[in-house]
Order: sequence, then structure tokens, then C-alpha cells
Amino acid sequence: MRHVIIGAGPAGVVAAETLRQHDPAARVTLICGEAGPPYARMAIPYAMAGKIQEPGTWLRQRDGYYDSLGVDLLHDRVKAVDPATRTLSLAEGGALSYDRLLIATGSSPARPDVPGLDLPGVHACWTLEDMREVSAQLKPGTRVLLLGAGFISCIILQSLVQRGAQLTVSCGSSGRMVRSMMDETAGGMIMRWCRAKGVRVLTAGRPKLITQEASGLRVTLDSGESAEADLVIVGTGVRTNTGFLAGSGVAVDEGVVVDPFLQTNVAGIYAAGDVAQGLNQCTGLTEVHAIQPTAVEHGRVAALNMAGKPTPYMGSLSMNTLETLGLISCSFGLWAGKAGGEQIRVVDEARFRYLRLEIFDERLVGANTVGMTNEIGVIRGLIQTKVKLGSWLERLRRDPSRLAEAYVACTQGVAAE
Repeated sequence: MRHVIIGAGPAGVVAAETLRQHDPAARVTLICGEAGPPYARMAIPYAMAGKIQEPGTWLRQRDGYYDSLGVDLLHDRVKAVDPATRTLSLAEGGALSYDRLLIATGSSPARPDVPGLDLPGVHACWTLEDMREVSAQLKPGTRVLLLGAGFISCIILQSLVQRGAQLTVSCGSSGRMVRSMMDETAGGMIMRWCRAKGVRVLTAGRPKLITQEASGLRVTLDSGESAEADLVIVGTGVRTNTGFLAGSGVAVDEGVVVDPFLQTNVAGIYAAGDVAQGLNQCTGLTEVHAIQPTAVEHGRVAALNMAGKPTPYMGSLSMNTLETLGLISCSFGLWAGKAGGEQIRVVDEARFRYLRLEIFDERLVGANTVGMTNEIGVIRGLIQTKVKLGSWLERLRRDPSRLAEAYVACTQGVAAE
């Protein structure tokens, strides 16, 4: 049996380890599309901020780890997949055969259609090579314009400020920060916090044009507003890496569509991680859920199924935790609510504290929090267990601060006082 894994991020590496454990006689090949050891993309901002050295981004630290595991680490890219012959066409030439295939190719930055995007000084910050190029140009006082204010951009934002950059952030047409995971109140708090920390935030307009001028790069928005910078970082979203699957017959929607066992519509081909469109336990729908804990669990479950151990994937919990210049914010599950449900909110604008609970059928189904870290585990537990709040619901309406008590009581069957 030959297992081939395309992609050496967290999903791919965990899958390789799981296959080696449960199918010890099989040959396992892990294809890494970048030079160097497999690494965690989420560690890049910490390396850019100087909190860790580049080797600290590696998923496995020990020299010779993959050799010792009996995994063939191949540095190449896949151009095409042919399920009829069970072969892969490689970018550097030749073909590779497989019996079971795992697609774990993740995602890449989406490039907006903006003239000037290829000018020197305009970068993404997605790979270690991107980080090296950006870091080489960063010094205290460097004028940096960050295009985009989503989850990834806000992680990069913190690293840039920690390096002493003079930072401007363009939110795009929505005028909001992290709008895909936070409501207007939470996003507004994060924006005010950033401005209080010296970050300029532009809230009107998409980037229209980037030009090189004597004083540096100038980014003009379609609102007419503009900003100058020495360095422009593009963080305007991502897209799943599925182009190489054209003509393969593998079904692709937002990502690679998988069944409850993480197998695609083509027998013997599985998908995991940021590229996979798997089950969301909160909505019951198949969705791309690009966070590392989901990627790790995808990799483990997919590998078990590839090894002949039928294991259903129970679904991911949509949960994102973000630190923005010291302010912690989180989104969970159906944070925007569900039709027919109700909402409980606590807002303290002066202290940058916010709690939004979304209730449906007496169950907690989603939440937003800002500046309230003690509640993270409790909220996650209530959503995952799907326990009914019962008589505790009325108590929480009056006093949401008793959320932890409600969790303990409901999971142990204790009625409210």
C-alpha cells in the first residue's frame, strides 16, 4: 500500500504520523511544496515579531524526524491528479503513483485586481519566504500599509507593531475589522483599541491603484482617500489550493468536498485541513474551516480511514481566538445568531469588554467575546455539549456573568436558584 499526502502543513504531517502508526507496512510519501522542513503557518507572525527563531515554526523540531518515522519527504509540487491511473504529475518532472491519496494543500492569499500589485515593496505575508522578505525591510519607523483587516491581517498587524512599524490598516469596502468573525460592536471595539495604540485605520473604500512615487508607495482607494507607505502588505483574504485538481473529477466547491469519512467523491482520494469542505457541527453543513485544530483532527481522521479503520469525522466547531495588540477576542459557532433564536449581550465600551450569547432552543449556539478570556472554555463546552440551559436561561438573561455556573449546573443536571 502506498499513501501519498499532498501538503505538509499540520493536516499533512499529522496524517503521515497517523498512517505510520496504523499502517506500519505501508509506504508513506509527504509532498512539501516549499523548501525546508514542514512548518506551521500560524507561527509566522511570532517569528516576524522576533518572539521565536525560524526553526521555532517547524512542526517537528528533531533533525531527521521524517526519516526516523519512515516517511518519504518529497519537496515538489503537484501539477495534476489522474485517478484513472492513480498517478500524480509533478512540477519538477515525472510521475508518482498512489493507492490512497490525501489532499492537504491548504490555501493561498487571494490577489485583488489592483494595478501596481507587482511593484517592489508590495508583498503577501503567507510563507516563510514572504516573512524573510518583509522582515528584511522592516525597521522602527517603517511606514507599512496593511490591505485588509480580516483574521489573518489582524494577526500580522500585531507583529508589525511589535517591530516598530508606523502602521496604517485599510479595512476595505465593509469599513469593519474582522467582519467574518465579529459583529459590528466587537469589530468596533477592536478598531478603537488599534487606534488608541497608534494604528491608523482607514474605513472607506477598496484599494484602486498602487503607484511608486519619490516619497514611496502610494495606495489610492476607490473612495478617493490615499496613504503613503514604504511597504505594502496584502492581506485581503485567501482561496483554497485546488487548481491542480482540474480535470481530475474531484468535486470542488469552496474547497474539496468530502463525505463524513473525509473521502472525496473519487474513491481512494481524501482531503483534510484548510482545503477541505467538511462538516460544521454547529450548522450541519459542509464548510471550509481554516483553523489549525480542525486541520489536525482532519489529518488524523482522514489517515485512519485511509489505513482501513473506518472513523467518521464528528464535525468542527467554528472557533477563532485573536490577539490584537493585547486585546483578546473570540468568536464561536453561530455567532451571528440563528433565525428564531434570542440574544443576550453585555457591553462595556470604556473597558473594551463585550459578551454576546446566541441562544436557540434553550441551547448556546454561538458567541462573540472581547476582553473576556475566562469565558472561553465555558462557551466552547456549552456549544459542543449542546446541553439545554433550562431554568438557567432566565438566570443568564438577568446576569450573564453566571455563565460558568450555568455550565457546571447544566452539565451536572442542577437547577437554577
